Amino acid sequence: MTTAPSSIVARSALQLRDSGPATVTDLTVMLGLSRTSVENAMAALSDAGLIFEVPAASGRGAGRPARRFAFHATAGVVVGVDIGVASVRVLVADLAGAVIAQRTFPGVSAEQDGASKLAAVIADANRTLSAAGIPVSRVKAIGVALPGIVDDLGRVTASVVIPEWSGIDIGSHLRQAFGCPVAVDNGVRLAAVAEHHLGVAQLVDDVLYLSVGNRIAMGLLLGGRPRRGIHNAAGDIGRHAFRGLGSETGQIRWRTGETAAEVFERARGGDAEAIDELDRFVTELAHGIATLVMTVDPAMIVIGGGLSAAHGQLLDPLRERLAEHIALPFTVPIAEARMGAEAAAHGALVHAFRRHASAVYGIEGLPVPSITPLPHDGPGLPADPLLLEERQ
Repeated sequence: MTTAPSSIVARSALQLRDSGPATVTDLTVMLGLSRTSVENAMAALSDAGLIFEVPAASGRGAGRPARRFAFHATAGVVVGVDIGVASVRVLVADLAGAVIAQRTFPGVSAEQDGASKLAAVIADANRTLSAAGIPVSRVKAIGVALPGIVDDLGRVTASVVIPEWSGIDIGSHLRQAFGCPVAVDNGVRLAAVAEHHLGVAQLVDDVLYLSVGNRIAMGLLLGGRPRRGIHNAAGDIGRHAFRGLGSETGQIRWRTGETAAEVFERARGGDAEAIDELDRFVTELAHGIATLVMTVDPAMIVIGGGLSAAHGQLLDPLRERLAEHIALPFTVPIAEARMGAEAAAHGALVHAFRRHASAVYGIEGLPVPSITPLPHDGPGLPADPLLLEERQ
């Protein structure tokens, strides 16, 4: 839920950013403020480089037309980076939240050590900026999603996916590389943030987001805010809430195929053993979700990750089994995630705007803008969505 800005300067900036150009007179009417207050706010916004004058609208009255001001969305950019073993996604958004550049690179699995993995990510971000003709000096903040438990300052406490980064302050290294504030968090948690901000859960503030891919991981939103927990480990539940996973890594083990895609394909073809394996998997998944639902009592469950691409083949039986497990006079809706493989990168953008708003805008109190993704032809998923990379 967006909190209304309190200061007149922030309210004026918000009006121009989200509603378009206006005159001082327009702003006094729309905001219910005195002309002097708005003029002072315009001066502060001009000093911060957040507004510029645009041609006056044509009018019928005599005399000089009133000056019109617009929000300077291109005064800087915010970068969102989603780091994974299979891919690295980089997004660049202007100050109004419109994504203006987006690129996907090979993941960090091929790099030999932690330092080379970090260097590859830095190079990917620089290549994205360079291709868009954006100098690094215009970057106001960076948001980063990565697999692992991350503390509030950007240090990776533990990561089974990128173990070389365990104990490393990734946020500090990126701040040194780009000279701007950096906000780092767990990728599944930020995928949940994206679904709440611009995906399927926009109108819901208590959301249980479950990423089901090579592993099972959770992102939890309470009151519209991601729940981190005292040790930043909220959501690291795959090996505990869901039985039958790899005890050390939480990897989902398949018996009737080498990959989830193969098992689902065999089940669609009528293979009895694959059908039985998926039935057992859905039953265990519903059992774990039921435990979480009765603990948190969310308004919505969102299923993301690679297996969400199975659509009704997974979600329809999951809804039935969950209702059987809960057996109470209410139903918690289960929705398929909308953002697909792009969720964590967009969540990283939201995280950067929210965490470092004053650095991004140069004023206090301006809320996160509505993130507008780049249009694309496909659903934003990998070629084989059932093999979506590990996130937790």
